[in-house]
Amino acid sequence: MGFRVGQGLIERLTKDSPSFKDELDIMKFVCKDFWTKVFRRQVDNLRTNHQGTYVLQDNKFALLTQLSSGKQYLDQAPKYLAFSCGVVRGALSNLGLDSVVTAEVAVMRHVNSK
Repeated sequence: MGFRVGQGLIERLTKDSPSFKDELDIMKFVCKDFWTKVFRRQVDNLRTNHQGTYVLQDNKFALLTQLSSGKQYLDQAPKYLAFSCGVVRGALSNLGLDSVVTAEVAVMRHVNSK
């Protein structure tokens, strides 16, 4: 489901954009424009090994931040991550990049809300 959502979103976001010159240009667009439209903020960090591997780091990923405010929803986190990975993979696919998108959560803390 996320894959199809990502395809549709990227079609709308790039309809008036000039074509991208290379893979890094596409990834910069995903980190700034696409991520902002989908998750309401830019990624915190983009790294690459210059061999086709990119790491996008979001230290305050909106979907998980919301889930961490209540322990009863923490078991749902993998579903949100899988959907999000699908969204990114669908977007990249429509931009001409076949990819494998995975998510890694370093720390998931329960946040007490007052």
